[in-house]
Amino acid sequence: MRWLWIDAVIEHEPHVRLVAVKNVSLAEEHLQQHFDDGPDGPAQPLMPASLMLEGMAQTAGILVGSVRQFSEKVILAKVTQATFDSDVVPGQSIKYDACIDRMDDAGASTKGIISRFDHRGGGWQEIGRTEIIFSHVDKNRSGLDLPEHNFVFGENFRAILGGLMPKSP
Repeated sequence: MRWLWIDAVIEHEPHVRLVAVKNVSLAEEHLQQHFDDGPDGPAQPLMPASLMLEGMAQTAGILVGSVRQFSEKVILAKVTQATFDSDVVPGQSIKYDACIDRMDDAGASTKGIISRFDHRGGGWQEIGRTEIIFSHVDKNRSGLDLPEHNFVFGENFRAILGGLMPKSP
């Protein structure tokens, strides 16, 4: 299973906003274990809300890290709100729209809107909202020695981030 829950960054307003998308495919293994048995029809695979929250956390974390050119280790500290109104099923896309609410040396708080797009018609529809707090580990005197290979903004993100992330030395 892969741990990237976004496919592409599509908009970036430095220091303010980052928008990423995820296309949900029936080929994704995690969908085979999550089904909706709702009254609206037969059970079908769906994208778990926990993974949509992780996609938003990755999007917002990239935004927070980009403010200081990824020079600090940014970690998720707290999810203060996560509300989901609707499911996402294979064949739909998810849009994560993250904005910085507050940022200082200790970390940042972000707000996000999660939307879905049904390619069979309907356009973008807001389905969730988040408030997430991130910490700059380097600035919080955590005492932890975090190896660089465990840092989320490593080589695996380069394909998604394009020119947003500085090159390795």
